[in-house]
Amino acid sequence: MNALMCEFVDYLENDKKVAKNTLQSYTRDIKQFSDYIDARHLEVTKVSGTDIQSYVTYMQLEGKAASSVSRSLASVRALFGYLLLKGKVPHDPTHKLKTPKVEKKMPQILSTNEVDAFLKCPDTSMPKGVRDKAMLELLYATGIKVSELISLNENDVDLDMGYLKCISENDVRIVPLGKTAIRALREYILIVRPAMIALPEENALFVNCNGSRMTRQGFWKLIKSYAAEADIHKDITPHTLRHSFAAHLLENGADLASIQEMLGHKDITSTQVYAKLMKNHLREIYNKAHPRA
Repeated sequence: MNALMCEFVDYLENDKKVAKNTLQSYTRDIKQFSDYIDARHLEVTKVSGTDIQSYVTYMQLEGKAASSVSRSLASVRALFGYLLLKGKVPHDPTHKLKTPKVEKKMPQILSTNEVDAFLKCPDTSMPKGVRDKAMLELLYATGIKVSELISLNENDVDLDMGYLKCISENDVRIVPLGKTAIRALREYILIVRPAMIALPEENALFVNCNGSRMTRQGFWKLIKSYAAEADIHKDITPHTLRHSFAAHLLENGADLASIQEMLGHKDITSTQVYAKLMKNHLREIYNKAHPRA
């Protein structure tokens, strides 16, 4: 990459302290943009709005999804925002560019029967299965994100009071736990975790087989493995149980404001997608069941 682009990536990592996954995305996007302008013998400080519009068109012709094009353009915008701040460019060439419209996909959810089958998969006669059962039950009981799950420390859970403390992005929220999740967590914390941790001072709630904090990648493998074992053919992601948690609460009468608080959404519009999802679900049931549908 051009030296200025490398400087921007260093700025994101060392000054802005962006998350590892975010840094990887920015680096990948900026590298692709760098390759594009290098192939056309353009200098980053002399790139025009027309050049960047051509880059957007190029990505679209390459068959990239609108979401990928939109994310790449956001990275390029951030790059030129940095260059403008540092006085390396006279103006921001991305200023008047419109972001490609991204059609928001409805989240995939599991039925209650699919959730039951999924949660029954871990073999609780084995320590690993007890841990996995506790993780999955906790996800479905609280709707927290996987990043929040693996960031939990042992003292973030209060089994006697029946809640967990979820800390993310300088925000702390208290999320209630159900009896099933408490039972699974109690067995893991009291019996299995002490034998799994590598060091006595380890404070991570969930650890891998090496005794250190569980990673997102490690948990992703577990999700895919248990989905196959439960014979679930939907596109399972680490967020699937979170989406299912919200949809099932709404289906059983919970109000959107309460679900918003439990999910940690800043804006109610992020939660309203589940209401739309339930309307679509009811429409499908009607079409299948009503004789004159």
